[in-house]
Amino acid sequence: MKKTHYILAAALLLIGSSVFAQQEGSFAFYKYHMNVINPAYAGVDEQTVITSSLRNQWSGIANAPKTQAVSFGMPIANNLGFGIAVVNSSTFIEKQTAVDINLSYKVKMTQSTDLYLGINAGGTNFNLNTAGLELYSVEADPAFGSIHTFNSNFGAGALLKSEKFYVSLSVPKLLNIQNAKNDNGYATVETNKPRVYLSGGYDFNLNPAGTLVLKPSLLARYVTAAPFSVDFSTMLQIQNNFEVGALYRTDKAYAAMANFILNKKFIIGYAYEMSTISTMASAKNTNEILLQYKF
Repeated sequence: MKKTHYILAAALLLIGSSVFAQQEGSFAFYKYHMNVINPAYAGVDEQTVITSSLRNQWSGIANAPKTQAVSFGMPIANNLGFGIAVVNSSTFIEKQTAVDINLSYKVKMTQSTDLYLGINAGGTNFNLNTAGLELYSVEADPAFGSIHTFNSNFGAGALLKSEKFYVSLSVPKLLNIQNAKNDNGYATVETNKPRVYLSGGYDFNLNPAGTLVLKPSLLARYVTAAPFSVDFSTMLQIQNNFEVGALYRTDKAYAAMANFILNKKFIIGYAYEMSTISTMASAKNTNEILLQYKF
């Protein structure tokens, strides 16, 4: 009955949230929000977890991308895990909302290592609202008509995890998604191709007491006809209640990050990200906030 209450509470929170981000959006705090891209993380470590990430990109540019994601995961009977992920995006006149249901299954490999296998199914609602565009014609141009589409999809992932390390591989969307279509000769096709995510990390104890732990990790993304991108990050955990670190993204960005851990259950994190591309100087910084609670 208690687990049923968790599911209902999480579903109400996710449905009632106003969130804007892409399903494949880049988060500086990717390590703490992995069930957004890998369904195998649902119910991992026999923990019930709810996580939210808020990301405002390029604060110096009007209508720049805004991202927020909310996810929930919990263990259920017979080594099964259940999760929900809601991720939406808003960029200029484009908005899309993705909702996925995640299921995972745990296989005991050794005394200290578990293998999680996951699948997800859901859909993405895409909205291109051209009403706010300023055109130089008195008459309406049909090429600038608003577009509304919905696409269903599914994905899969695997996670090998112990107390000290993890390796994650996933494809959260296996189908090509067309957010629009070719309508009467107008180029209105925008296709989201499947992305492959590979991630891993290891925790190093720097002293016998375990009060200083170095946590390097990486997240690699691959999609056809796009540059290969990797995030390298390192966090230093101090006294089990504070983390500080940095991130470098190979597509020209870096970030400083910090987390506060309260009672080993509640995490509050902030990341300040900048681009290394000189022409992006006027775009200014990107701000990201992480909130996570473990029941």
